Amino acid sequence: MRDSAEIVAVIPARGGSKGVTRKNLREVGGVSLLARAIRSAQAAPSIDRVVVTTDDAEIAAAALAAGADIVHRPATISADESSSESALLHALDVLEGRGVRTRVLVFIQATSPFIEPVSLEEAIARVDDDCDAVFSAVPTHAFLWRLDADGASGVNHDHSFRPRRQEREAQYRETGAFYVMRAPGFRAAGYRFFGTVGVVTVDERHAIEIDTLEELAVASVLARAFDGPGVLAAIDVDAVVTDFDGVHTDDRVLVGEDGAEFVVTNRSDGMGVRMLREAGVPLLILSTEVNPVVTARARKLGVDVRQGLDDKAGALLEWTTAKGFDLARIAYLGNDVNDLACLSLVGWPVAVADAHPLVVAAARVVLTRRGGDGAVRELAELAMPTDKEAQNDN
Repeated sequence: MRDSAEIVAVIPARGGSKGVTRKNLREVGGVSLLARAIRSAQAAPSIDRVVVTTDDAEIAAAALAAGADIVHRPATISADESSSESALLHALDVLEGRGVRTRVLVFIQATSPFIEPVSLEEAIARVDDDCDAVFSAVPTHAFLWRLDADGASGVNHDHSFRPRRQEREAQYRETGAFYVMRAPGFRAAGYRFFGTVGVVTVDERHAIEIDTLEELAVASVLARAFDGPGVLAAIDVDAVVTDFDGVHTDDRVLVGEDGAEFVVTNRSDGMGVRMLREAGVPLLILSTEVNPVVTARARKLGVDVRQGLDDKAGALLEWTTAKGFDLARIAYLGNDVNDLACLSLVGWPVAVADAHPLVVAAARVVLTRRGGDGAVRELAELAMPTDKEAQNDN
């Protein structure tokens, strides 16, 4: 007969974050880090309950919407210096007060966006078998060095001898993605590595941990490959706003001997704009560029344009106010750092595939097409009204 105590996944998610602001709610491939962690736990058949412990009301609401239970984490254990162990022990106490007995604790960190449920299952099986605690790791044969006053010296090798990779025993790098423990043993010890400790090896791509904007940008790009097609079928917006250079163009300019400048645009992008226009979705082009080619292209496309701008965000606010649009229902497509202010204002910040890393990190969606190479068409297809929406308009 199975023990009535549960296998519980606990995801600590504080509201504060020094490295990346509001990190737990940042999106990778259109899905927040928090929701990704919850989904991974929910997809593991052995896990009975998924719990998010947080001090933040917005995170709590997002966790509830994703189907997780909530433990409200007190401020005394929510500071930067507070340990994960303190949050886990508090969550176990709260659950016990609710009548939930925990047999196995699955500690998941939302900062790892690509956790595979099969790895969680393997770790749980190891704890049920012969381990007190199990953590995720990747095998490595890297040569490690330390620096001191006398120079560099080998940490895990004798630097006077250089064996081949196949001659060296693998070591294991902790990923930080998840830890699985026998709950009574963890509560008694007060720390995660107690008793017999085991390792579940994971693929390098599932070991990504996000602590910086650069790592968030990399994960956003990788999500297109890891998540596969069809993850994001459509975006529901009332209007689309785009930059010009690097979005409608490939960000290059041809300069004639008389100083005249020329750019190349993509007919596929023009068709995308036409699709939106005919579907009744307004489109605006915003640009800091003073070259009249921007307005000429917008006139040919039949869309609104504002160019020669020092304050693109201000122009965006002015346009949306005049049109009566809700910023939360606007998609903005950008490619470079002068788009960041606009991206931060809208509900659907979107980046072209070759955007600056900070733009990719700020984006809710990263397209598969580069600027000037069908990115506008790709966004247009995502932003087209659905048949249901069209029926509601008739």
